[in-house]
Amino acid sequence: MAEGAPRRQPTLVEVAERAGVSRSVASRALNNAPHVSRSKREAVERAARQLGYVPNPSARALATRQTGAAALVVSGEDPSIFADPFYAQVIVGASQALEEADLHLMLCLAASERGRKRVEELFRSRGADGAMLMALRENDPLTRMAQEAEIPVVFGGRPVGSAPRWYVDVDNVGGAREATEYLVSLGRTRVAAICGRLDTEAGRARYRGHRDALLAAGLDPLPPQEGDFTEPSGAAAMAVLLADHPDLDGVFAANDNMAAGALRTLRASGRAVPDDVAVVGFDDLTVAQVADPPLTTVHQPITALGREMARMLVSLVSGQDPTPLILPTRLVTRASA
Repeated sequence: MAEGAPRRQPTLVEVAERAGVSRSVASRALNNAPHVSRSKREAVERAARQLGYVPNPSARALATRQTGAAALVVSGEDPSIFADPFYAQVIVGASQALEEADLHLMLCLAASERGRKRVEELFRSRGADGAMLMALRENDPLTRMAQEAEIPVVFGGRPVGSAPRWYVDVDNVGGAREATEYLVSLGRTRVAAICGRLDTEAGRARYRGHRDALLAAGLDPLPPQEGDFTEPSGAAAMAVLLADHPDLDGVFAANDNMAAGALRTLRASGRAVPDDVAVVGFDDLTVAQVADPPLTTVHQPITALGREMARMLVSLVSGQDPTPLILPTRLVTRASA
């Protein structure tokens, strides 16, 4: 370099390389943004001092901007999913908490390739102050996107094979265990399960609780029938179970929609509920109350799930570091068991 020539200013990329972090993490750390660990923040600040890095004021303003919105991202492609009573209650709870924090709620679907690209762009461009993810399946691309996101992300339910730092879930194992223990307490010894999708953590966890309860009671679990959490899938699964195990006397369905389908098939086959077959569901949706007969089910606090997800996200946006939360369930007995 010629004598007297101005010294080149170090870049953000050089700071990130010296600190051993990505450029986005270095940017967030230098601009006092939330969701950066203490160790990474200290490493970035140390590298900046060593290199003599001075942040650009306009870049700082861009990095710390807020949109005033939070996104609820569901790994589904049918817009009617938001009319499902489960998601409707989640939205109510999330909206209440976000309104208190003066944040707007954005709804996003992300099962199609186009939908995933839009969500990925939202994460990268910081098009929202934070996001909540739900209905993730095994190897869902959204899990990777969340790990690389420029915004804080809270999971509603844990993804399969991953342990995110921030999530809100319900006690799926404990609730399913209690449901099956109740069937056993009624003297039912041939108890089958209509499990939810086994590429979801909720589906796996609820079947695990059911199976654990049967084994603890000294009963052999029957092979489960998998549904997709819809009423038609529950009806179809029940038909298979009756054909394979005509002597079954109890059924645990991993959600109320599938339980309602099971009731329909049992009624069509001439089986009396609960005299011949006792049925227990999971969720405690409105369908459980209006079913024929009314459905014994596991109540999960769905509105509270949405509310606590949003509260956790608000805490992250404000710079706090909340801990994961597991919400309790309880059995509600009605006429089906």
